[in-house]
Amino acid sequence: MGRPMARNLLNAGFSLVVFDLNKEAVQDLVKAGAVGAKSSKEVAEQTEVIIIMVPDSPEVKEVVLGKGGVMEGVKSGSLVIDMSSINPLVSQAIAKELKEKGVEMLDAPVSGGEPGAIQGTLAIMVGGEERIFNECLEIFKPMGKTIVHVGKIGSGGFTKLANQIIVALNIAAVGEALTLGVKAGLDPQTIHQAIRGGLAGSTVLDAKAPMIIGRNFKPGFKIKLHQKDLNNALSTGKDLGVPLPLTSFVQQILVSLIAEGRGEDDHSAIATFFEKMAKVEIKSN
Repeated sequence: MGRPMARNLLNAGFSLVVFDLNKEAVQDLVKAGAVGAKSSKEVAEQTEVIIIMVPDSPEVKEVVLGKGGVMEGVKSGSLVIDMSSINPLVSQAIAKELKEKGVEMLDAPVSGGEPGAIQGTLAIMVGGEERIFNECLEIFKPMGKTIVHVGKIGSGGFTKLANQIIVALNIAAVGEALTLGVKAGLDPQTIHQAIRGGLAGSTVLDAKAPMIIGRNFKPGFKIKLHQKDLNNALSTGKDLGVPLPLTSFVQQILVSLIAEGRGEDDHSAIATFFEKMAKVEIKSN
Protein backbone atom coordinates (compact mmCIF):
# COMPACT_ATOMS: atom_id res chain seq x y z
CA MET A 1 0.00 0.00 0.00
CA GLY A 2 2.94 2.32 0.56
CA ARG A 3 3.71 2.63 -3.15
CA PRO A 4 0.30 4.04 -4.26
CA MET A 5 0.18 6.25 -1.16
CA ALA A 6 3.59 7.68 -2.06
CA ARG A 7 2.50 8.13 -5.66
CA ASN A 8 -0.51 10.18 -4.53
CA LEU A 9 1.81 12.40 -2.49
CA LEU A 10 4.02 12.90 -5.56
CA ASN A 11 0.97 13.75 -7.67
CA ALA A 12 0.00 16.35 -5.06
CA GLY A 13 3.37 18.06 -5.46
CA PHE A 14 5.27 16.75 -2.43
CA SER A 15 8.97 15.96 -2.75
CA LEU A 16 9.78 12.44 -1.56
CA VAL A 17 12.86 10.48 -0.57
CA VAL A 18 11.92 6.78 -0.59
CA PHE A 19 13.31 3.51 0.68
CA ASP A 20 11.90 -0.01 0.69
CA LEU A 21 13.27 -3.55 0.75
CA ASN A 22 11.24 -3.99 -2.45
CA LYS A 23 13.61 -2.38 -4.95
CA GLU A 24 10.98 -2.50 -7.70
CA ALA A 25 8.70 -0.24 -5.64
CA VAL A 26 11.57 2.22 -5.11
CA GLN A 27 12.48 2.25 -8.80
CA ASP A 28 8.86 2.79 -9.77
CA LEU A 29 8.59 5.84 -7.49
CA VAL A 30 11.97 7.20 -8.62
CA LYS A 31 10.65 7.11 -12.20
CA ALA A 32 7.64 9.09 -10.96
CA GLY A 33 9.88 11.80 -9.48
CA ALA A 34 10.99 10.60 -6.05
CA VAL A 35 14.59 10.39 -4.86
CA GLY A 36 15.77 6.91 -3.92
CA ALA A 37 17.58 6.13 -0.66
CA LYS A 38 19.58 3.09 0.47
CA SER A 39 18.27 2.95 4.04
CA SER A 40 15.73 4.36 6.47
CA LYS A 41 18.62 6.31 7.99
CA GLU A 42 19.21 8.08 4.64
CA VAL A 43 15.54 8.97 4.39
CA ALA A 44 15.62 10.50 7.87
CA GLU A 45 18.81 12.43 7.08
CA GLN A 46 17.26 14.04 4.00
CA THR A 47 13.73 14.80 5.26
CA GLU A 48 11.87 16.46 8.12
CA VAL A 49 8.75 14.28 7.92
CA ILE A 50 9.28 10.52 7.79
CA ILE A 51 6.28 8.36 6.83
CA ILE A 52 6.39 4.62 7.57
CA MET A 53 4.15 2.01 5.94
CA VAL A 54 5.23 -1.57 6.77
CA PRO A 55 3.39 -4.76 7.81
CA ASP A 56 3.64 -5.06 11.60
CA SER A 57 5.22 -4.04 14.92
CA PRO A 58 8.59 -5.83 14.44
CA GLU A 59 9.10 -4.09 11.09
CA VAL A 60 8.31 -0.66 12.56
CA LYS A 61 10.78 -1.31 15.37
CA GLU A 62 13.42 -2.31 12.82
CA VAL A 63 12.75 0.72 10.61
CA VAL A 64 12.92 3.19 13.49
CA LEU A 65 15.25 1.63 16.05
CA GLY A 66 17.25 -0.96 14.10
CA LYS A 67 20.64 -0.72 12.41
CA GLY A 68 20.49 1.84 9.60
CA GLY A 69 17.13 2.97 10.96
CA VAL A 70 15.40 6.31 11.32
CA MET A 71 16.80 6.95 14.79
CA GLU A 72 20.36 6.98 13.42
CA GLY A 73 19.64 9.74 10.92
CA VAL A 74 16.72 11.75 12.25
CA LYS A 75 17.21 15.38 13.30
CA SER A 76 15.68 17.02 16.37
CA GLY A 77 12.46 18.78 15.40
CA SER A 78 11.52 16.17 12.79
CA LEU A 79 8.27 14.23 12.72
CA VAL A 80 7.66 10.50 12.26
CA ILE A 81 4.24 9.43 10.96
CA ASP A 82 3.69 5.70 11.23
CA MET A 83 0.78 4.65 8.99
CA SER A 84 1.31 0.93 9.60
CA SER A 85 -1.26 -1.15 11.48
CA ILE A 86 0.58 -2.33 14.59
CA ASN A 87 0.14 -2.90 18.32
CA PRO A 88 -0.63 0.61 19.67
CA LEU A 89 1.34 -0.10 22.84
CA VAL A 90 4.40 -0.53 20.62
CA SER A 91 3.60 2.82 18.98
CA GLN A 92 3.58 4.47 22.39
CA ALA A 93 6.94 2.92 23.30
CA ILE A 94 8.57 4.01 20.04
CA ALA A 95 7.13 7.52 20.40
CA LYS A 96 8.72 7.76 23.86
CA GLU A 97 12.16 6.90 22.47
CA LEU A 98 11.78 9.39 19.62
CA LYS A 99 10.67 12.08 22.06
CA GLU A 100 13.96 11.72 23.95
CA LYS A 101 15.71 12.75 20.72
CA GLY A 102 13.41 15.72 20.18
CA VAL A 103 11.32 13.97 17.53
CA GLU A 104 7.51 13.94 17.54
CA MET A 105 5.38 11.05 16.31
CA LEU A 106 1.87 10.43 15.03
CA ASP A 107 0.39 6.96 14.65
CA ALA A 108 -1.96 7.07 11.66
CA PRO A 109 -3.12 3.63 10.52
CA VAL A 110 -5.49 3.42 7.59
CA SER A 111 -8.51 1.46 6.38
CA GLY A 112 -9.57 0.92 2.80
CA GLY A 113 -7.07 -1.62 1.52
CA GLU A 114 -5.10 -1.37 -1.68
CA PRO A 115 -8.06 0.06 -3.67
CA GLY A 116 -8.34 2.94 -1.18
CA ALA A 117 -4.58 3.50 -1.29
CA ILE A 118 -4.64 3.71 -5.09
CA GLN A 119 -7.68 5.99 -5.21
CA GLY A 120 -6.54 8.19 -2.32
CA THR A 121 -9.75 7.46 -0.40
CA LEU A 122 -8.35 5.82 2.74
CA ALA A 123 -9.85 6.36 6.17
CA ILE A 124 -6.98 7.66 8.31
CA MET A 125 -7.15 7.43 12.12
CA VAL A 126 -4.55 9.65 13.76
CA GLY A 127 -3.17 9.57 17.28
CA GLY A 128 -0.83 12.21 18.70
CA GLU A 129 -0.84 15.88 19.60
CA GLU A 130 -3.73 17.74 17.96
CA ARG A 131 -1.47 20.67 17.04
CA ILE A 132 0.82 18.38 15.06
CA PHE A 133 -2.18 16.66 13.47
CA ASN A 134 -3.50 20.00 12.24
CA GLU A 135 -0.10 20.88 10.81
CA CYS A 136 -0.06 17.59 8.87
CA LEU A 137 -3.55 17.69 7.37
CA GLU A 138 -2.24 18.73 3.96
CA ILE A 139 0.04 15.69 3.97
CA PHE A 140 -2.82 13.33 4.76
CA LYS A 141 -5.33 14.75 2.27
CA PRO A 142 -3.81 13.27 -0.92
CA MET A 143 -3.94 9.82 0.68
CA GLY A 144 -7.29 9.81 2.45
CA LYS A 145 -10.90 10.84 2.27
CA THR A 146 -11.78 10.56 5.97
CA ILE A 147 -9.07 11.92 8.27
CA VAL A 148 -9.87 12.00 11.98
CA HIS A 149 -7.78 12.91 15.03
CA VAL A 150 -8.81 10.31 17.62
CA GLY A 151 -6.62 11.18 20.62
CA LYS A 152 -3.13 10.86 22.07
CA ILE A 153 -0.35 8.73 20.58
CA GLY A 154 -1.52 5.13 20.17
CA SER A 155 -5.15 6.15 19.73
CA GLY A 156 -4.91 5.67 15.98
CA GLY A 157 -3.81 2.08 16.52
CA PHE A 158 -6.53 1.37 19.07
CA THR A 159 -9.12 2.74 16.65
CA LYS A 160 -7.72 0.64 13.79
CA LEU A 161 -7.94 -2.50 15.92
CA ALA A 162 -11.59 -1.71 16.64
CA ASN A 163 -12.12 -1.23 12.89
CA GLN A 164 -10.49 -4.55 12.06
CA ILE A 165 -12.53 -6.43 14.65
CA ILE A 166 -15.77 -5.03 13.21
CA VAL A 167 -14.76 -5.77 9.61
CA ALA A 168 -13.62 -9.35 10.35
CA LEU A 169 -16.71 -10.23 12.36
CA ASN A 170 -18.93 -8.63 9.73
CA ILE A 171 -17.38 -10.67 6.91
CA ALA A 172 -17.71 -13.82 8.99
CA ALA A 173 -21.38 -13.04 9.61
CA VAL A 174 -21.97 -12.44 5.89
CA GLY A 175 -20.28 -15.74 5.02
CA GLU A 176 -22.19 -17.72 7.64
CA ALA A 177 -25.54 -16.16 6.68
CA LEU A 178 -25.12 -16.64 2.94
CA THR A 179 -24.01 -20.23 3.51
CA LEU A 180 -27.27 -20.88 5.37
CA GLY A 181 -29.29 -19.27 2.60
CA VAL A 182 -27.58 -21.26 -0.17
CA LYS A 183 -27.99 -24.51 1.78
CA ALA A 184 -31.72 -23.69 1.96
CA GLY A 185 -31.80 -23.40 -1.83
CA LEU A 186 -31.85 -19.60 -2.13
CA ASP A 187 -29.89 -17.45 -4.57
CA PRO A 188 -27.23 -15.47 -2.64
CA GLN A 189 -27.52 -12.50 -5.00
CA THR A 190 -31.23 -12.28 -4.20
CA ILE A 191 -30.50 -12.50 -0.47
CA HIS A 192 -28.02 -9.64 -0.79
CA GLN A 193 -30.49 -7.43 -2.63
CA ALA A 194 -33.27 -8.23 -0.18
CA ILE A 195 -31.35 -7.36 2.99
CA ARG A 196 -28.90 -4.63 1.93
CA GLY A 197 -31.42 -1.81 2.52
CA GLY A 198 -32.34 -3.01 6.01
CA LEU A 199 -30.54 -3.09 9.34
CA ALA A 200 -28.22 -5.87 8.13
CA GLY A 201 -26.97 -3.64 5.31
CA SER A 202 -23.39 -2.41 5.58
CA THR A 203 -20.39 -1.26 3.57
CA VAL A 204 -18.82 -4.65 4.25
CA LEU A 205 -21.89 -6.49 2.93
CA ASP A 206 -21.96 -4.42 -0.26
CA ALA A 207 -18.21 -4.71 -0.82
CA LYS A 208 -17.70 -8.38 0.03
CA ALA A 209 -20.94 -10.20 -0.87
CA PRO A 210 -20.43 -9.60 -4.64
CA MET A 211 -16.84 -10.86 -4.34
CA ILE A 212 -17.95 -14.01 -2.52
CA ILE A 213 -20.82 -14.68 -4.93
CA GLY A 214 -18.58 -13.97 -7.94
CA ARG A 215 -15.81 -16.23 -6.52
CA ASN A 216 -13.41 -13.30 -6.80
CA PHE A 217 -10.87 -13.54 -4.00
CA LYS A 218 -8.23 -11.33 -5.61
CA PRO A 219 -6.87 -9.44 -2.62
CA GLY A 220 -7.83 -5.93 -1.73
CA PHE A 221 -6.80 -6.87 1.81
CA LYS A 222 -5.11 -10.21 2.38
CA ILE A 223 -6.21 -12.81 4.91
CA LYS A 224 -2.68 -13.01 6.35
CA LEU A 225 -2.70 -9.27 7.08
CA HIS A 226 -6.12 -9.36 8.71
CA GLN A 227 -4.96 -12.28 10.83
CA LYS A 228 -2.01 -10.15 11.91
CA ASP A 229 -4.35 -7.32 12.89
CA LEU A 230 -6.59 -9.59 14.95
CA ASN A 231 -3.53 -11.08 16.62
CA ASN A 232 -2.52 -7.53 17.60
CA ALA A 233 -6.04 -6.92 18.89
CA LEU A 234 -5.91 -10.04 21.04
CA SER A 235 -2.44 -9.15 22.33
CA THR A 236 -3.58 -5.63 23.19
CA GLY A 237 -6.76 -6.99 24.79
CA LYS A 238 -4.66 -9.26 26.98
CA ASP A 239 -2.41 -6.36 28.03
CA LEU A 240 -5.45 -4.21 28.88
CA GLY A 241 -7.50 -6.96 30.50
CA VAL A 242 -10.23 -6.90 27.82
CA PRO A 243 -11.71 -10.27 26.77
CA LEU A 244 -12.29 -10.56 23.00
CA PRO A 245 -14.02 -13.92 22.50
CA LEU A 246 -15.56 -13.24 19.09
CA THR A 247 -12.29 -11.78 17.79
CA SER A 248 -10.49 -14.89 19.01
CA PHE A 249 -12.87 -17.17 17.12
CA VAL A 250 -12.53 -15.31 13.81
CA GLN A 251 -8.77 -15.07 14.26
CA GLN A 252 -8.67 -18.86 14.49
CA ILE A 253 -10.74 -19.09 11.29
CA LEU A 254 -8.08 -16.98 9.60
CA VAL A 255 -5.30 -19.19 10.98
CA SER A 256 -7.15 -22.20 9.54
CA LEU A 257 -7.44 -20.55 6.11
CA ILE A 258 -3.75 -19.62 6.13
CA ALA A 259 -2.93 -23.26 6.91
CA GLU A 260 -4.95 -24.20 3.82
CA GLY A 261 -2.76 -21.91 1.72
CA ARG A 262 -5.28 -19.06 1.43
CA GLY A 263 -3.27 -16.37 3.21
CA GLU A 264 -2.83 -14.37 0.00
CA ASP A 265 -6.58 -14.36 -0.75
CA ASP A 266 -8.85 -11.41 0.00
CA HIS A 267 -10.38 -11.56 3.46
CA SER A 268 -13.77 -12.09 1.83
CA ALA A 269 -12.57 -15.73 1.58
CA ILE A 270 -13.48 -16.04 5.27
CA ALA A 271 -16.81 -17.19 3.80
CA THR A 272 -15.16 -20.34 2.42
CA PHE A 273 -14.62 -21.59 5.98
CA PHE A 274 -18.40 -21.85 6.42
CA GLU A 275 -18.93 -23.19 2.90
CA LYS A 276 -16.54 -26.05 3.56
CA MET A 277 -18.35 -27.13 6.73
CA ALA A 278 -21.76 -26.97 5.02
CA LYS A 279 -20.49 -28.51 1.76
CA VAL A 280 -21.96 -25.75 -0.41
CA GLU A 281 -20.59 -22.89 -2.50
CA ILE A 282 -21.98 -19.37 -2.30
CA LYS A 283 -22.69 -18.54 -5.95
CA SER A 284 -25.66 -17.64 -8.11
CA ASN A 285 -27.49 -20.48 -9.83
